[in-house]
Amino acid sequence: MLKRILIADDHALMVEGLSRLLTNEFEIVGAVANGREALAEAERLKPDVILLDVGMPEINGIETARRLNNTLPSIKIVFVTQQLDPAYLHAAFSAGAKAYVAKQSAAKELVEAIRMALRDHFYVTPLAGQDAAQLAGLDARKNPAGMFGSQLTPRQREVLQLVAEGKSNKEIAAALSISPKTVEFHRNNLMDELGVRTTAELTRYALSRGIVNQ
Repeated sequence: MLKRILIADDHALMVEGLSRLLTNEFEIVGAVANGREALAEAERLKPDVILLDVGMPEINGIETARRLNNTLPSIKIVFVTQQLDPAYLHAAFSAGAKAYVAKQSAAKELVEAIRMALRDHFYVTPLAGQDAAQLAGLDARKNPAGMFGSQLTPRQREVLQLVAEGKSNKEIAAALSISPKTVEFHRNNLMDELGVRTTAELTRYALSRGIVNQ
């Protein structure tokens, strides 16, 4: 019996391409365009695997993975995304992902990544950095989240500094040439990693580490 896959991506052409890529080896049981639908359809269909993008409307892919891992832990979570910042990989594997595939190389990587996930092994795209992919390959049963560490990345430090300087998400997005959604992701991830819950606490952390001056 073919393993059943649910695709969650808000780009119709990507969904079509992924479906064509996988249809010979897997059964595509559905496709959804946002995180909220992904949670509902995963509950209804109980697929073997769900493909998630990081940036999705309503509920982002990381939060969707976290909720799925809590409520339907038997479903294997595979990210297919353009986001290759180490912070995203750390967040994805910490949230319960089994595999992280770059959209740019999905045609070469995705089938094998899904096979590994179904064996309860982890997969890291080589585009995340050859060293990380090789390290992950040495022990495919070990969650690679730690390889991407909880140390702040340069991008996180930039976001933290601008938050501490009182900039809004829109202003930070303009300053760093990224989307407000990406700013929000980094902001939430910073709070999770640092164990804080408010902008004031983020600011105090930045001051204590000399990231901004008093």
